[in-house]
Amino acid sequence: MAKLFVSYSHRDEKALERLHTHLATLRREGAITAWYDRAILAGDDIDNEVDANLSDSEIFLALVSPDFLASKYCYEREMAKALERHDAGSLRVIPIILEPCDWNSSPLGKLKALPKDGKAISIWANQNVAYLGIVEELRRVLAQQKPHSAAAAATTVTAASASDKRQSRRYRIKREFDAIDRDDFRRKVFATIRDYFRRSIDELNEIGEPIRARFEGMGEHAFSCTILNKGAREREAHITVHGDSSATFGGDISYSFSRRAAADTANGFVRVEADEYELYPKLDNFSFTRTRNGEPHSAERVAEALWREFTSHAGIDHD
Repeated sequence: MAKLFVSYSHRDEKALERLHTHLATLRREGAITAWYDRAILAGDDIDNEVDANLSDSEIFLALVSPDFLASKYCYEREMAKALERHDAGSLRVIPIILEPCDWNSSPLGKLKALPKDGKAISIWANQNVAYLGIVEELRRVLAQQKPHSAAAAATTVTAASASDKRQSRRYRIKREFDAIDRDDFRRKVFATIRDYFRRSIDELNEIGEPIRARFEGMGEHAFSCTILNKGAREREAHITVHGDSSATFGGDISYSFSRRAAADTANGFVRVEADEYELYPKLDNFSFTRTRNGEPHSAERVAEALWREFTSHAGIDHD
């Protein structure tokens, strides 16, 4: 899965929403996860959150418009740092041209832009065709993208076989994990679960009646969600997830099926486990420890399983 960092001017939020909609299939396939500054919670350090998420992203999408070029933060901070990593080969910067502007005179002018030929989305007769072209090009990029993160390099190395079949081998390297490794991993797992639930609540709200859903941030390390299904005798479902290990009493990430539950109550946990090779999240469900091939589950799969259990309480299932 590739992580996308989306840089945009807040004046272009409608274009961001439309792009988010067109990326839905890639998200459902588990091909991407997209981060943008709406994920920053009240009280978070904005600069730290931006830097942290930019540092572990593989693709940087610049939603380019006159307002983007005029934004000091987008242009001089986010884009400048992204281009440094692009030049170093550790990040791919992709300009997406929203409106006609002087982007060719900027450092982005040296890069291939989307949609086709860098034609601004706003001047397409059918803008959905422009967005479709962006998604199709992203699929091409993802098909050729190679993992570059330090974590990936430390745990997985692929090598081409000398045989005509060109088989690849997956090497696993034993290592030990200290408390900081585990805490950093816990934070990433919680962020994945939080972002998954936020996106999924947005998807439910797009359905409209009889479904109503709400995502509530509870500071940096917790969130709560509510679903009301008016089509099933006013069935309600609630969940609260606490991601701060110092606040929970038996696991790394706790969850309760109640609204804005206290940190010292829980119906279950997502624990950070480790074998000799890697860290992985384990949901408190013995049937959900590992995949059929014996590999640990990813944070995205854990989030999906927790979401499915939560929505079932409101009489909702999904493919």
